[in-house]
Amino acid sequence: MKTCAFCAIAAGEAPAAIVREWPDAIAVRPRSGGVNERHVLVLPRVHVEDAGTDPDVTAAVMRRAAELMAEHPAANIITSKGREATQSVFHLHVHVVPRQVGDGLPLPWTPQHAARAAAQNGAHR
Repeated sequence: MKTCAFCAIAAGEAPAAIVREWPDAIAVRPRSGGVNERHVLVLPRVHVEDAGTDPDVTAAVMRRAAELMAEHPAANIITSKGREATQSVFHLHVHVVPRQVGDGLPLPWTPQHAARAAAQNGAHR
């Protein structure tokens, strides 16, 4: 797809901070800098809209993400399908987010998220 930023990165046609490459996938640093300095995105080299579109491609990308995750004592693997699930780039990508105690990164279903939301809601009243 010519208009897909991740396809352009995977094809070497757009700049990216490449962390690792495989025949079927590429790992890059998020352009935004990510949520921490070791945050990476793993994308397939072929265009697949999301994790539900092609299970074989998704499995290969998850395998590559798991290889990167194995290098950290604690990490999250995160992907989304659809706008309602916070997907903003419609090319399958998996976030590998290394974690550590006290890093302050809440997930929507964790106690840290509830505490942060409560604090923010209290500040906005």
